[in-house]
Amino acid sequence: MPDLFDPLHGSINSGHLLVAALKKNASVPALVLGDVTLTGAQMADEISRYIQAFTSLVPDPTDGQGMLALNRPEVLLVIGAGQLLGTRRTALHPLGSLDDHAYVLADAKITTIVIDPTPQFVERAAALVEKVPTLTRVLTLGPVPAELAGVGHDLVAVAAGFAAKPLVPINLSPEHINGLTYTGGTTGKPKGVIGTSQSILTMTQIQLAEWEWPERPKFLMCTPLSHAGAAFFMPTLMKGGSMVVVPKFDAGAVLQAIEEHKITATMLVPSMIYALMDHPDSHTRDLSSLQTVYYGASAINPVRLAEAIERFGPIFAQYFGQSEAPMVISYLAKGDHDAKRLSSCGRPSAFLRTALLGENDQPVKQGEPGEICVAGPLVAGGYWELPEQTADTFKNGWLRTGDIAREDEDGFWFIVDRTKDMIVTGGFNVFPREVEDVVAEHPSVAQVGVIGVPDEKWGEAVTAIVVLRADADRSGGAVSKMTSEIQAAVKDRKGSVQSPKHVIVAESLPLTALGKLDKKALRQKYAAV
Repeated sequence: MPDLFDPLHGSINSGHLLVAALKKNASVPALVLGDVTLTGAQMADEISRYIQAFTSLVPDPTDGQGMLALNRPEVLLVIGAGQLLGTRRTALHPLGSLDDHAYVLADAKITTIVIDPTPQFVERAAALVEKVPTLTRVLTLGPVPAELAGVGHDLVAVAAGFAAKPLVPINLSPEHINGLTYTGGTTGKPKGVIGTSQSILTMTQIQLAEWEWPERPKFLMCTPLSHAGAAFFMPTLMKGGSMVVVPKFDAGAVLQAIEEHKITATMLVPSMIYALMDHPDSHTRDLSSLQTVYYGASAINPVRLAEAIERFGPIFAQYFGQSEAPMVISYLAKGDHDAKRLSSCGRPSAFLRTALLGENDQPVKQGEPGEICVAGPLVAGGYWELPEQTADTFKNGWLRTGDIAREDEDGFWFIVDRTKDMIVTGGFNVFPREVEDVVAEHPSVAQVGVIGVPDEKWGEAVTAIVVLRADADRSGGAVSKMTSEIQAAVKDRKGSVQSPKHVIVAESLPLTALGKLDKKALRQKYAAV
């Protein structure tokens, strides 16, 4: 059944924003990636060619389309074409496993996948064609390799055969499915979160309205364009700026790019901030152009954040969201990063209905923990073909985020943890995030993850897994002293129930493909402490 669109009152969509943004930047660089620089007008022409290529190669361009690619200019051209065609897009993370990729493509009923024809991705695409019944077409961003000869088409070559035409956005209903974003799957099979035309548009509008942007930003993107990168491209263009893209995150290369391109804004996950701080070039490169560093996706160590502010200046701004309500649920402005709010995720957006709810869906008192609940146009359309899970998460007029937070007297939220990560020890609830914030203050600790491990006496024992700083003393005596100090500090600040029964030194902490601390992997590894 086609989407219903009200021609008088119907909203614009991301396609309209893209056309407007490219016109606004017609004669100035919009994208810089390696040796390639494209103005807004050049990007518009290329996107029009890709639209025609998709129309000629894919019977129904609005059908499910996957993408598996590294950072290259064609990725944004494909995404732009999809926005103007109304394509239902699903991105595969470059580091994902074959089984995970196959599950996502089959679940999303993907018929066409666009790939970067590197040997790794060619091998993966060939295997996916064998495993996924619905997958019948592979579009390569370059010549079709022999392994894909039966199903492959060179999308770049086909697009080059068309003459550029003016871009014309199509009208979409608010409920139109722009894409499926699959959750990390840390609690079972990944779920496809339905990104609607309305939710994606709202995300961009809130970014533009509430976030702090440098004038005509020169934005450095070092995470996959197929994922968060695209979410920053639109507001960057709308602000009259340009995006500089590096192929992947490498601390030295990122610092070099900031200096050479005089970057004014970027987005980093916390582990990337730590890597930049620990790289020797962070002391020698000229980073004075940098005005704003957006960070999010996972919790940041407040001690290291304070060090980053001291090193680079008050340029950090935090965003908080999740796939079900992307990126803009709350925002901690640069000027709000004072000592008492370094562990805050900011104030909730004024463009949404939000609440911290406790038992019986009643708002909790100020300072008490409650689940972050969200309603409004940002909220996703549910989970793809999972009515029970949708009903469980999107219920009683609220999206239940699963994040527990407290609110201070000024309206700032402090996330204490995920409901699924909460530890029950001796009948008491312990939020790992609150323990982690105290442990992180120890001068020997670089990173920390707190979990509950099975315990006959307590049910679960609070356990801190720590990575030591490079200059920390690793002798047995020093580690024993550190353990006692951590236990005493947590007991003093949070209480004896929260104090870790075990403190374990590890070389590293497991991360998900998106750079988040993988608590599931951590619990599996240390289940038998």
